[in-house]
Amino acid sequence: MELQPSDAVFQSYGRCCASEHFFEDFYRIFMGKSDEVRSVFTSTDMPEQRRLLRAGIMWLIMVARGASDNKLAHLGKTHNREGYNIQPYLYDYWLDALLETVAKHDNQHSDDLGRHWRTVLQPSIDKIRGAY
Repeated sequence: MELQPSDAVFQSYGRCCASEHFFEDFYRIFMGKSDEVRSVFTSTDMPEQRRLLRAGIMWLIMVARGASDNKLAHLGKTHNREGYNIQPYLYDYWLDALLETVAKHDNQHSDDLGRHWRTVLQPSIDKIRGAY
């Protein structure tokens, strides 16, 4: 029996989290996307940022699996123009960097799984971006 996309992504994320350098690689790839992305993190406590990212990705996956989206409203508020002022188009860089990192760290990655990641996360990302 084939897994539902959200279940496949959940399992993939587990494999990624088991990879020692997954989160460091994500930020290296993400910051390589643009000078603007790099500038967002100039004064950031990166170990704490990686911890927050680990939890944040899990929230996005859990919402796709049916959990409450209350956390997304909070993330939207903290990242909007009155918060961290994360420009809406930067979320495309974020998702692209995440998918590149997943492809590198999940030893069971496939093109289909990459598409599942995008499909599963996009609605939550759109909700966060929409709060801008």
